[in-house]
Amino acid sequence: MEVLQPVKEQKANRVINVLAIAIPVAVAVLLGIRQKVDLGNWTSYLPHINGVINSVTSVLLLLGLYFIKQKDIQAHKLTMLTAFTLGSLFLVSYVLYHLTNDSTPYGGQGWIRPVYYFLLISHIVLSVVVVWFVLRAVYFALSGQILKHKQTVKYAYPIWLYVSITGVIVYLMIKPYYLH
Repeated sequence: MEVLQPVKEQKANRVINVLAIAIPVAVAVLLGIRQKVDLGNWTSYLPHINGVINSVTSVLLLLGLYFIKQKDIQAHKLTMLTAFTLGSLFLVSYVLYHLTNDSTPYGGQGWIRPVYYFLLISHIVLSVVVVWFVLRAVYFALSGQILKHKQTVKYAYPIWLYVSITGVIVYLMIKPYYLH
């Protein structure tokens, strides 16, 4: 894979900062739309697809760590870019589901209910935070700024892994309450 030529740091930071704000704001606005769009029953399967995407992303993140510890840069790069691509697909699928379907209420009772909401809220908050870190990590890697990439990944990786794994756990916890 060819390394991108570094662009002006200020311009790259501006683009990353705008995206890191625009993506969560756009998702929040789209999720706030109460009038649902009817695209057919197939959209009711999107949460299950999202569960698979998050599961695969979690595995890819762990493989990416393994490959970099083995000093297999090409495998690491391919694995991490695949995880990034899956994260982008997840985002599209998540928004599409919520534009077309009402949110599913969690039906669990007792001690598991606060556990579910703790995981859900921490997952949502950190999924907003991680966008900025992941965009920076990808930019630094693709522009050949490996030291800055490593410094960013120190924070991006554990947050991204947490968001990915808790996405799977939250999905498994709410899965029994989906209508389809």
